[in-house]
Amino acid sequence: MRLRRGEAELPDETVVEGLLGEWSRARAEAVERALIETRDAVIVVDADGEELFRNTAAERFRDARHSNALIADAVRDLLATAQAGQESERELQLFGPPREVMQVRAVPLRDADEVIGAAAFVHDITEIRRVEHVRRDFVANVSHELKTPIGAIELLAETVADCDDIDVMRQLSQQLAHEADRLAQIVDDLLDLSMIEAQETPTRERVSVRVLIDDAVERVRALALARGIPVRVAPVAADLGLSCDATQLVAALTNLLDNAVKYSEPGAAVEVSAHRAEDRGVIEVRDHGIGIPSSDLERIFERFYRVDKARSRATGGTGLGLAIVRHIAQAHGGDVRVESREGEGSTFSLELPDADRRAPEQRVAEAS
Repeated sequence: MRLRRGEAELPDETVVEGLLGEWSRARAEAVERALIETRDAVIVVDADGEELFRNTAAERFRDARHSNALIADAVRDLLATAQAGQESERELQLFGPPREVMQVRAVPLRDADEVIGAAAFVHDITEIRRVEHVRRDFVANVSHELKTPIGAIELLAETVADCDDIDVMRQLSQQLAHEADRLAQIVDDLLDLSMIEAQETPTRERVSVRVLIDDAVERVRALALARGIPVRVAPVAADLGLSCDATQLVAALTNLLDNAVKYSEPGAAVEVSAHRAEDRGVIEVRDHGIGIPSSDLERIFERFYRVDKARSRATGGTGLGLAIVRHIAQAHGGDVRVESREGEGSTFSLELPDADRRAPEQRVAEAS
């Protein structure tokens, strides 16, 4: 039966109910698909605690063991609370490996005033907590790092003002200049790091890896000679090149070499090599110095993080070198890794995309 209103035809009630039913089923399927695909774990139970739904991300907590078992227990506890009509939340730190921070939240599901079930959500907030921790450390560390040379400059200036001995004044002036240079280096490194972070896509050109290494080695040559550290460069394939911002890459390699030289004992060589690994170019800087404790390996690329604070300040570093290396690598779509044993030395690997293996002249010849 069809009804008419003016010129328009209206479907009868049976047709309307059918259309609404189809629409409701389509909407329910879309919602279910969205829940299945979401990265958060989602578990839904009815009023009796019977499981109605579990998405793909939540499967890791079914019959879980070790750290995941702690999450599963928290989900059960919070769902029970939600079935009683109360929303609840809990944050769990899992020491892994890998270390994770999970936020578990459960809410009651109601139909009018009646609780008909509950839903639990498990959200991975590891990165959020890591960034918060790094930000707090950065503010504290940058304040401390700037305060040290500023305090020294203030004290030295007061001493110079009250000093009549020319030789003493000359020594104090030299120390003043040293502290001012240290302060300027911290500011310069902070500015460099800020510029690298702000430049989402570095300017790229094809550059020989051997040229990049030679430029970086030349920059640390004086320091290496002064400390009695030989820098040895292994043969690099002539056709090994990278599409990169040459200035940034040389700065990254210089920081790695500077770090290796400063933390090596006199006479212990620093070795540089480069090779191609599948579709990536890899440059390695290896030292035979004091090494890095395993507990510090996860944090050495953070700004101002120091493994040995007393020795770090004695070497004159700002604590920003490795953070700069990491950001340059990431800006180029690559990464920097470290392998180290305390007392035996460290190997830093700078890995970057090797988009085109052919030499520039070969590409030109093929294009013509």
